[in-house]
Amino acid sequence: MKRVVIVRYGEIVLKGANRGFFEDKLVSRIRNQLKNYEGLKVYKKHSLIYVDVENFEEREIIKKIKKIFGVILVSAAHKISAEMEEIKLIALQELQEVTTTKNIDTFKIVTKRANKKFPLKSLEISSEVGSYILQNHKNIKVDVHNPDATIYIEVRDEAYVYSEKIKGYGGLPVGTGGKALLLLSGGIDSPVAGWMIGNRGMQIEALHFHSYPYTSERAKEKVIDLANVLSNYVGRFRIYSINLLPIQKEINEKCKEEEMTIISRRFMMKIAEKIACKKNLDALVTGENLGQVASQTIQSMSVINESVTIPILRPLVAMNKVDIINMAKEIGTYETSILPFEDCCTVFLPKRPITKPRLERILSSEEKLDVECLVDEAIKNMRTETSDGEW
Repeated sequence: MKRVVIVRYGEIVLKGANRGFFEDKLVSRIRNQLKNYEGLKVYKKHSLIYVDVENFEEREIIKKIKKIFGVILVSAAHKISAEMEEIKLIALQELQEVTTTKNIDTFKIVTKRANKKFPLKSLEISSEVGSYILQNHKNIKVDVHNPDATIYIEVRDEAYVYSEKIKGYGGLPVGTGGKALLLLSGGIDSPVAGWMIGNRGMQIEALHFHSYPYTSERAKEKVIDLANVLSNYVGRFRIYSINLLPIQKEINEKCKEEEMTIISRRFMMKIAEKIACKKNLDALVTGENLGQVASQTIQSMSVINESVTIPILRPLVAMNKVDIINMAKEIGTYETSILPFEDCCTVFLPKRPITKPRLERILSSEEKLDVECLVDEAIKNMRTETSDGEW
């Protein structure tokens, strides 16, 4: 008998001729995430992924695996010979282990017989194992509709017995959907946007704008902390840091006050596009949400889009704020995001920002600025750091 972790994936099975590529990428991601466990074996078999965890901390391993995009379910199982007597004994043992952690009055057996050469069918295996448990476990009953515990049995070349299915986040393995540059602020939205785009298989790098000394060094550290949380899901990534203050001062001096936010955002996109092209990234990602603030009306977004030719992805665009907050709490970024440190968007904030900008007027205002020079100078002074993810 050995202990294994069974990893299941969902969307990948729909990939047809490309399925093998996605499976191999997921196996590679799991191996990379678990690389510090010397001698740990990860392999693909029966359209499942197995991790041999005998003599390893399986709970810690499961915590890491469930955060890997592409994984939908994780189970810690007993791997045994496909013989009825051993299956019955281990199923009873598994149920007894469950009763040590919670009160169990009812149970059921769910069997999947993938090995069609096995002499008993799935229902017959479940019936025989259930009868054995009833004979050897006092004060417990069968309830096939709403049991306190479920014992799962899979009969393949070997048999696998387990009692828990831990949900992962699904999606596609990071690295299968291209590369993107995430505009990462210190707020609630952008880390969630990065998480969501990573869930679609995109590999990310991040760009953070600050306005030092108007914004503090601690505000920048807050963004690094958010990146470190995010890297637990998407892997280690680079964070480019740019001081937007010189550009903001130019806009404040030469353009209309109410246009400050829109023109600043257009500069951010121009800078981001130039970095993305240099780094061979395919798209920009923002945490913008339709109608949330002045720069996020559809008119504002349209004017901002016109500043670049690269795609701008907005995974949160139609979500409500409560759902975004709940997701931030789920992935572990919320508590850091709400720390009261300012970001660059609060500098020179207009009293009445324009909400329905017209492109021709914004372009007319930008003619007062040396746009290319300002963009190049900002990138020239860019600093680069790396998140501390484990991949």
